[in-house]
Amino acid sequence: MKTREIVLGAVLTAFALLIPLAFGTYLRILIPPFSATLASHVPVMLAMLVSPSVAALVGVGSGLGFLMTYGLNPLGLMIGARALMHAVWGWIGGAVVARGRSFSFALTLTAPVHALAEAVAVVVVAVVLGIPLNQMRGAGVAGESLAAGTILAVVVVGTFLHHVVDSGISFAIARAAGWAHTDGRRAGR
Repeated sequence: MKTREIVLGAVLTAFALLIPLAFGTYLRILIPPFSATLASHVPVMLAMLVSPSVAALVGVGSGLGFLMTYGLNPLGLMIGARALMHAVWGWIGGAVVARGRSFSFALTLTAPVHALAEAVAVVVVAVVLGIPLNQMRGAGVAGESLAAGTILAVVVVGTFLHHVVDSGISFAIARAAGWAHTDGRRAGR
């Protein structure tokens, strides 16, 4: 990694940690069984313009930020695991941009990957903890008397819509910073 990539990655990771830790209660949207923290994807999305590895590292920072916010309990592990998936789709989006595709294309391509990855994270954590999905309670996990399939559908649709909203914010910031080129040029060039 170049020095510029390391610095941009550090700044974006700081934002990925700061958003859930400092602003999570103000930016959280709760529609049980789903929760979303507005702008929490923005640091990862902007990191896609730096490099795939920076995007993955910022995604890990996002996962840690949510884990620190919610703690080592079933709810915290569930939300932390969902946020850790930011590293997966962030890397994919970064790789797409690195291959010369536009930022908007990368954001569009990663939306379904993001939504499905978070649903997989919910299932994996539920299985590892041995808790049926319909018994997981708390913001972003499950509501009262919902079937597991309904919970997963809400996570997929909610995550997809959250990705779309944060994509708009990210694109506006990238464009204002001169980063969102249609030819796929990366940040800092």
